[in-house]
Amino acid sequence: MKIIKRNGSEMAFDITKIIAAIGKANHVVKEDQRLTQDQVVSIADHVQKVCDSRPHAMSVEEIQDLVEDGIMAAGAFEVARKYITYRYVQTLKRTSNTTDDRILTLIECNNEEVKQENSNKNPAVNSVQRDYMAGEVSKDLTMRLLLPQDIVEAHEQGIIHFHDSDYFAQHMHNCDLVNLEDMLQNGTVISGTMIERPHSFSTACNIATQIIAQVASNQYGGQSISLTHLAPFVDVSRQKIRKDVLAEMESLGIDPGPEKLKEIVEKRLREEIKRGVQTIQYQVVTLMTTNGQAPFITVFMYLNEAGDNQQLKDDLAIIIEEMLRQRYQGVKNEEGVWITPAFPKLIYVLEEDNVREGTKYYYLTKLAAKCTAKRMVPDYISEKKMLEYKVDKNGEGHCYTCMGCRSFLTPYVDENGKPKYYGRFNQGVVTINLVDVALSSGGDMDQFWKIFDERLELCHRALMCRHNRLKGTLSDAAPILWQDGALARLKKGETIDKLLYGGYSTISLGYAGLYECCKYMTGRSHTDPVAKPFALQVMQHMNDACAGWKAKHNIDFSLYGTPLESTTYKFAKCLQKRFGVIPGVTDRNYITNSYHVHVAEQIDAFTKLRFEADFQKLSPGGAISYVEVPNMQDNLEAVISVMQFIYDNIMYAELNTKSDYCQVCGYDGEIKIVEDDGKLVWECPHCKNRDQSKLNVARRTCGYIGTQFWNQGRTAEIKDRVLHL
Repeated sequence: MKIIKRNGSEMAFDITKIIAAIGKANHVVKEDQRLTQDQVVSIADHVQKVCDSRPHAMSVEEIQDLVEDGIMAAGAFEVARKYITYRYVQTLKRTSNTTDDRILTLIECNNEEVKQENSNKNPAVNSVQRDYMAGEVSKDLTMRLLLPQDIVEAHEQGIIHFHDSDYFAQHMHNCDLVNLEDMLQNGTVISGTMIERPHSFSTACNIATQIIAQVASNQYGGQSISLTHLAPFVDVSRQKIRKDVLAEMESLGIDPGPEKLKEIVEKRLREEIKRGVQTIQYQVVTLMTTNGQAPFITVFMYLNEAGDNQQLKDDLAIIIEEMLRQRYQGVKNEEGVWITPAFPKLIYVLEEDNVREGTKYYYLTKLAAKCTAKRMVPDYISEKKMLEYKVDKNGEGHCYTCMGCRSFLTPYVDENGKPKYYGRFNQGVVTINLVDVALSSGGDMDQFWKIFDERLELCHRALMCRHNRLKGTLSDAAPILWQDGALARLKKGETIDKLLYGGYSTISLGYAGLYECCKYMTGRSHTDPVAKPFALQVMQHMNDACAGWKAKHNIDFSLYGTPLESTTYKFAKCLQKRFGVIPGVTDRNYITNSYHVHVAEQIDAFTKLRFEADFQKLSPGGAISYVEVPNMQDNLEAVISVMQFIYDNIMYAELNTKSDYCQVCGYDGEIKIVEDDGKLVWECPHCKNRDQSKLNVARRTCGYIGTQFWNQGRTAEIKDRVLHL
């Protein structure tokens, strides 16, 4: 059995240390107030039994709390007082420097908590370590100096989660939709260098990857670009190639004729498109931003975004086809084997012109299905449902991409009466732990709603801290964002304040654990028709709170289905500490993300998607649903059936399959999760290899695909997943 030390490193549980610690407190009190040796051993044994029963590795602080409770229960109050005093003195010593130990364990790769905090960061790499070291300092400043104490305490207790506290000291925002169209058509500046409108598709792709890297280094969330913004440069290259071919033919005294000329031009054009897409694919995978990871980039593929321009739409279709073909192929790992990369994330829009057999672009949908079955992307947006959900103040529906993995902007009409999405952003997220609200109420409905409102107000104040931290930020802080077109064209020295109000940007109330909340309050899963109305009422209550805050501040608060990665584990541990192990509620190392059906619940794919569609409507700031499927490469008809069901029933969904490889034996089936001395580890079922550096494992955990493994809570969640198809 392992325990987690204060610096984040692991060590084996040692009962003799507990006995010794109690013994020290026992020794300094009067003899008639002391515990007997049998009592000391009994307390230590009880602590060990509790640790064995908990589904996660206990921290030193949790163990000391149990010791304290044991001494008090034995009636040795003077011994307990000495023990508490000793803990307090040691805490004071540690708070004189809160970060040194954690930073040192980061450098030596001994910090188990941080090592698996982000499944897209390799903690052994210098740049990642530097980012984590800076993060520890920033967190310390944030928690000691920048946030109100009650918000810090609520965050530490897992009552709420103040996201990205390691970036809060800086004036940085979360995620955005990059206005690539403006930057390519009107020029931009990168690192002080003027970049003019490109004269070919391949150059446009190269500039796009440079923009992606620059944007990623000036924010902490995901970003999205649209292939539609690259499509105009296909015809720019076409005309350039046509001119070159004509010159070549003329120099050779050859008249190829219009049909042959077109054939030659289109063949060369396809080669250029292939090179351009390859630039995006490989640059994104190999780029490393200042926070030590590839940019969290989403590429949007939406044919109808081209409007009525048929040539533009056909050129866009060529780019989408090439993007899907290259993603299906994958990238080579260090052994030269084709594997699934984490980025870029791809989103394919299902629309009337591509979703059914016989429609013009159905061939792209079949290719998308083939790619999903092997590489887990693209994910799918239903144009039909999105136009229904995302309606602006003029009554018009819109289809557009999310910012990163699932964070959606709310509809916005600019001062000219035109809808605007690209160039907008999210200010940040604070998440409420719905399970804690339920458990704190003791199951009393009146208490539940009372506590719920108190916690929502706490989130409100925490979100205003995020907003106020951005207020007054000068455009000079990130020229690529605020001055050079990615998000705005502000003047030097101008603040970004006007972009924080009126709906131009959003700020998100996240939520987690709706399933467990409902289970505790009703005794049933929220999929049960008896319990579903309560679950929907909880969702509506949070939407109403956001609407009230929006009216008060003129800031676009929006409800967001939080993609917890490491925090799902943190919340679970905090709940177990505060309320113990409650069957069906706190008996796992994770809580369920957002509104999702519990990962272990038996439900078919179509029922799950239809059920979760009702909750996506009530999560306007961000939502995604998924179905867990086996290897579908030989059953693409079933994949397309699910895609067509998505089109008719739900706005945004994905299919999760597996894509693994063992570098030791060459096994390319599913790498399994096994238990070893209370810890979950990844193991090749063929050769039993457990060396993570020699395993390529790709799993979707929070909308994004992760490839750097996960903490124990998320690993347990992955292990518990059942197939829906």
